[in-house]
Amino acid sequence: MSTLHPVIAEVTQRIIERSRPTRSAYLARIDEACGKGVYRHRLGCSNLAHAFAASGSDKVALRGTVTPNVGIVTSYNDMLSAHQPYEPYPEQIRQAARLVGAVAQVAGGVPAMCDGVTQGRAGMELSLFSREVIAMATAVALSHDTYDAVLMLGICDKIVPGLLTAALSFGHLPTIFVPAGPMVSGLSNDKKSKVRQAYAEGKATREELLEAESAAYHAPGTCTFYGTANSNQMLMEIMGLHLPGASFVTPNTLLRDALTRAAVYRAVAITALGQEYTPIGHLVDERTIVNGVIGLHATGGSTNHLLHLVAVARAAGIILTLEDFDALSAVVPLLARVYPNGSADVNHFHQSGGMPFLIGSLLDAGLLHGDVRTVWGEGMAPYRRMPALDADGKLVWNEVTASSNLDVLRPAAEPFRADGGLRVLKGNLGLSVIKVSSVPADCMVVEAPAVIFNDQEEMLAAFNRGELERDLVAVVRFQGPKAIGMPELHKLTPPLGVLQSRGFHVALVTDGRMSGASGKIPAAIHVTPEAIDAGPLGKLRDGDVVRLDAVAGTLEAKVDPAEWAARPQAVADLSAHHSGMGRELFAMMRNAVGGADTGVTVFGTRDRHHAADL
Repeated sequence: MSTLHPVIAEVTQRIIERSRPTRSAYLARIDEACGKGVYRHRLGCSNLAHAFAASGSDKVALRGTVTPNVGIVTSYNDMLSAHQPYEPYPEQIRQAARLVGAVAQVAGGVPAMCDGVTQGRAGMELSLFSREVIAMATAVALSHDTYDAVLMLGICDKIVPGLLTAALSFGHLPTIFVPAGPMVSGLSNDKKSKVRQAYAEGKATREELLEAESAAYHAPGTCTFYGTANSNQMLMEIMGLHLPGASFVTPNTLLRDALTRAAVYRAVAITALGQEYTPIGHLVDERTIVNGVIGLHATGGSTNHLLHLVAVARAAGIILTLEDFDALSAVVPLLARVYPNGSADVNHFHQSGGMPFLIGSLLDAGLLHGDVRTVWGEGMAPYRRMPALDADGKLVWNEVTASSNLDVLRPAAEPFRADGGLRVLKGNLGLSVIKVSSVPADCMVVEAPAVIFNDQEEMLAAFNRGELERDLVAVVRFQGPKAIGMPELHKLTPPLGVLQSRGFHVALVTDGRMSGASGKIPAAIHVTPEAIDAGPLGKLRDGDVVRLDAVAGTLEAKVDPAEWAARPQAVADLSAHHSGMGRELFAMMRNAVGGADTGVTVFGTRDRHHAADL
């Protein structure tokens, strides 16, 4: 392992200094919650009897004072392909726990919505807020104070950040995240996207589109493109919260089952009852968070994590800023090409060497904190190894020293690009972020007249009427968290892609989200302050020239400053977005949520304000 890169060391130290007051208060709080012996014996006899009343053969162990109890928080449901494989996990975990002198109980379930199902629909306006609901539901599950370690069963977009936020609130408990893996490869993402674009141009039928989508999303497991769900899995591994090499082993295989059992054994070993007590609140420190940001840059991960990692860090008393992402992106090279940043899927990535090769390459180049604590022990070195079953069916780990496909995964000395491809943009239109890892070089700067929309459907209708056949910057505003919950705007990618392929210079500017699938379209997203919060997007008018410069890191309206200052703020009637499909129940979230730069969270308002003063 090489000496740590000076910029990574500098950014980490800056985060440590900035976070000192909030981090110290957090650690004091979780240390106060630590105890000796099993946690359930803090309960009175009546409380304890309730806790094991339905536990059958495990009752005797739960009555005792030396048997650790592993809590299971599950996001299983039948509809979400990534989470459907979790159905048998609780019984598998209970059986594995008994083999090592422990017991396990399902502590609770959390909602798990599929953004693929709600994309472009009213339900998508609840999607980001579901992260907070998941965190609160997990807190309810763990509030019984009867568990000595926790296994988190979650994979997809908002589920893992919500589970991790809650886990950090219960930071005295050892916690391991247990994945279920990606679906086996189906129709390639490139072929699927071509059918989507043909459909957007009226050259493919709905039946042809449905056939393509069904061939791409066809089995249990995560979708195979590298969006937020698979970025989550990368993060849990590079942050040391998965077992080594566990992220991308496909569901319903012997190896997957062996890794799940090993996670149970390890969770029992790191409780306060053993010699390796590893509370998650101490494990996830400033270095761990920086490692997560580095992994995001090195793999071209989802822009949603510029929200999620900020929110998660704050749950541990750590103040992470967009400037930290920007500084790290400048020195962390892009080592992976996985769709939409390439043609490969996550199975190809895993087969090429996957997370073990990626982590090893970063360590060798001094681009990763190797001295962190993980659920597997001290240091990141074990994460250079890939799990496998030997001839006897025993779980073993083998070191990965080379990539088997340099078109998918490269060493740090031969990167796909010298930087991570995530940039922060600043200017008179506010603060925003852009993912440029798959944006063509000649599209990195777009200067064109703005075409303003207050709803994504307005833009789609304009495209269908043939009104957007020119150079333009499409501005889709009033999409932020306070306005309508900050939905993803993936439906805009195909028409913008059509315009770009026809030779027009186009870009998107929005206070909404685009996730990990914005692809080749330059998109300034997460614009903050958002339009409804007196943000500058509300001052833009049709025809204003907007310059998006991903090279210089700027986003500017080319309007005379005096005229700009005098302009009134636009307003929009958003009432149609505030009721129906459960949206009326989330008014409190819209009223309380913070901005994109602080993680779009309703938690820790006082900490947010304090951090702003640091």
